[in-house]
Amino acid sequence: MTVERPSGAQSRSRRGLAGQKLAGQKNTTGHKSATVHKVQIADRGRSYLKHHLQVARISWNRLLSEPLATLMTVMVLAIALTLPSVLYVGLKNIQSVSYQWQGVTQITLFLSDQLSESEGRDLAQQLESNDQVKQLVYLSKADALNEFKQYSGFSEAIDALDDNPLPAVILLEPSGQYLEREQLNLLKVQLESVEGIEEAQVDMAWLERLLSITDLAQRLVLILSCLLGFAVLLVVGNTIRLEIENRREEIQVVKLVGGTDAFVQRPFLYTGFWYGIAAGFVAWLLVQGSLWYLSGKVNQLINLYQSSYQLQGLSFVAGTVLVTISILIGVGGAWLAVIRHLKAIEPT
Repeated sequence: MTVERPSGAQSRSRRGLAGQKLAGQKNTTGHKSATVHKVQIADRGRSYLKHHLQVARISWNRLLSEPLATLMTVMVLAIALTLPSVLYVGLKNIQSVSYQWQGVTQITLFLSDQLSESEGRDLAQQLESNDQVKQLVYLSKADALNEFKQYSGFSEAIDALDDNPLPAVILLEPSGQYLEREQLNLLKVQLESVEGIEEAQVDMAWLERLLSITDLAQRLVLILSCLLGFAVLLVVGNTIRLEIENRREEIQVVKLVGGTDAFVQRPFLYTGFWYGIAAGFVAWLLVQGSLWYLSGKVNQLINLYQSSYQLQGLSFVAGTVLVTISILIGVGGAWLAVIRHLKAIEPT
């Protein structure tokens, strides 16, 4: 019996089919391995997130189990955060008012007592036609006295006077080319040389002093904020330290059964997180409440200056920044306490 051997082409074809089958099996195995690896990573991520949520809930419930101690700690932190926040809001309001007034430059001209009312009005008309003047308002002696009585609160005392001690006044706003300080002073000297004008006073000097004071106050608020923020950090750190000491035996048991440092630290870090977020929201409410309490008197003061300015509180962005800073301080204080004290606790 004769056996036919396969030709070279047939042999190569069979080897090619076998190789393709083997490669297909390898690709299928690799695809399954990659899929299993992705599933394992996803399971680990879900497990990790679930564990964090459980630890956060347990830490929150632990704080709620001691409401008085928790409330006292939160209030201490919130008050420490409220003081610089109130100063910051007050400073921002003052800066907003000063920025509104900064663009309004005014020169007050006090007229001589020797001028009659008609002569004073003629002088005002002459100045109004000058290119150096943008606009002006003339106040006679009677008008000046009535305005002073209205805003000073001394109307009864003024009525007792025999004569009007106030001079006629011209309120002058210079043109745009005289808004710089040097040019403004030059214009002031020129106006004082005009016959009938006793004195010229630039009303921007007080505003420059106010801006200098607000710059100084801004630095003081920054220093105070840093000091009180550091104090909050110490308070949180000391609170977490006491919590660590109270749970020393529990920590030793967890480490004894193989708990890692990260596993042991996590509940205390979440405790600092909850302290921070609670103190931040309470501080936000205290700031808004303080501004509401002061708004009545502040509005009365603003109305005396015939201004439509409205007192501004913490905006949503500023409040969010306050809460975020509070959370960072809370977690930071807890982290410092954990790093320092947990390493000293080892199972025996």
